[in-house]
Amino acid sequence: MARKLLPIGIQTFREIRERDCYYVDKTGFAVRLAEEGKHYFLSRPRRFGKSLFLDMLKELFAGSRDLFTGLQAHDPWDWSARHPVVRLDFSGGDFMVPGYLETSLMAQLGKAERRFGVEAIHDSGPERFAYLVETLHQQAGQRVAVLVDEYDKPILDALEEPGIARANRNYLRGLYSMVKFCDAHIRFCFLAGVSKFSKVSLFSGLNNLDDITLDPSYSSICGYTEDDLDTVFGPELEGLERERVRDWYNGYSWGGAERVYNPFDALLLFRKRKYKAWWFETGTPTFLVRTLAERRVHAATLEGALASEKLLGTFDVGRIATEALLFQTGYLTVAGVETEDGREFYRLGYPNREVRESLNESLLDYLTGYAWRPEEHRGPLRRILREGDFAGLEERIRALFAAIPHDWYRRNNIDRFEGHYASVMYAYFASLGQDVRAEDSGSRGRADLALRAGGRVYVFEFKVVERAGTGGAMAQLRERGYADKHRHLGVPVHLVGVEFSKRTRNVERFETELA
Repeated sequence: MARKLLPIGIQTFREIRERDCYYVDKTGFAVRLAEEGKHYFLSRPRRFGKSLFLDMLKELFAGSRDLFTGLQAHDPWDWSARHPVVRLDFSGGDFMVPGYLETSLMAQLGKAERRFGVEAIHDSGPERFAYLVETLHQQAGQRVAVLVDEYDKPILDALEEPGIARANRNYLRGLYSMVKFCDAHIRFCFLAGVSKFSKVSLFSGLNNLDDITLDPSYSSICGYTEDDLDTVFGPELEGLERERVRDWYNGYSWGGAERVYNPFDALLLFRKRKYKAWWFETGTPTFLVRTLAERRVHAATLEGALASEKLLGTFDVGRIATEALLFQTGYLTVAGVETEDGREFYRLGYPNREVRESLNESLLDYLTGYAWRPEEHRGPLRRILREGDFAGLEERIRALFAAIPHDWYRRNNIDRFEGHYASVMYAYFASLGQDVRAEDSGSRGRADLALRAGGRVYVFEFKVVERAGTGGAMAQLRERGYADKHRHLGVPVHLVGVEFSKRTRNVERFETELA
């Protein structure tokens, strides 16, 4: 198989096809959507190929047959019907500026009107949009395809200014309500974005949308599957350790049987030949990390959360469920689907090593108040855990908390709670790539952390001495038999009781014992 051009940063379907770039064929999904329904909604994290999919839909409905030679859509599609396409794209611009959203919409509508030779007769954006769709249907004799990319970005960009965010949301609500108003003139409608705003808040006027976000049959509509890597990118895999590629970048799921890679990660890996947090580094999750800290959401409890489909779709200005925020932005994904009383629930987890390490590194930056440098800790910590060097482990933990600026504690009144120390320790181990489990369940309770490393198991319990008294951490580890569940592994199991003082904000007592 010959090597082709890697389409890094190319979101135009025509350019990818005409330049003979690698292309993972998603056109079969487009045909199925067009045959089965009419109005669709899809939520996927940033840089997952949504824009390319919409651009492919544009070319499909416009009848660009030559671009689909050899692809799944070529034979079943009716190329005799060419539909006018109205595509709105809110991926660019400064939506923090009051009124900019309307300016952007008017500019996009004006461009479409000039292209199709339509003269605007309305001053407001929603009415102008509706008139354009109706006129195009009349002119072409074919109903219109409406595509909206980054439908939610004007709201997301302004979340830290709730007044502007609500104004943008209300304006978009009026615009999207026109899609239903124009239903007789529309052949196909597809809205895509990062978040899933509740229908009441944004789509109250468009209640006939088919949300395919968690539809198992469309779980791989964006992203690359294992089979895609083998069949499409085979030449690029040479020299790469497949299991390492999978560990770093595979693992995203929206309820289907297949897990997928983020395309941006895969393409950058093929180009650079280095394992790095390519996707994570393109967007600093400042708002997310601050939100988690303000809500006192412990880093140790993020993985394994259980959520309903309704909860994952509870997203609005000033009302964002933590699980929904993490899931929709791509920092957590569906690890499994569970059924209870006939209802489906989604068990969430980190998709892969990239996200797990990088998000916890960002959380550690925030929790400790200083820039975390994992490269200084990774090697020494591996040695400490491999050798069972408890003096070295205690020294590392003391140094970690000693480095936290005292000003940080004056702004955050959480040093008196065990959860704070457990969160810092979990983020510390996770950011360094260790196999750490939070709230490790046993028959008589849950240990704060369980760590498997270097042929050993470490079971941690954290206490604050002013609240629990001296010796409570190790006593709880013994009395509740937290080591029992790990004995079958046939490796040394160590109990580690760490007690902190809210006065010194550091380790007061450090005890270890071989279980």
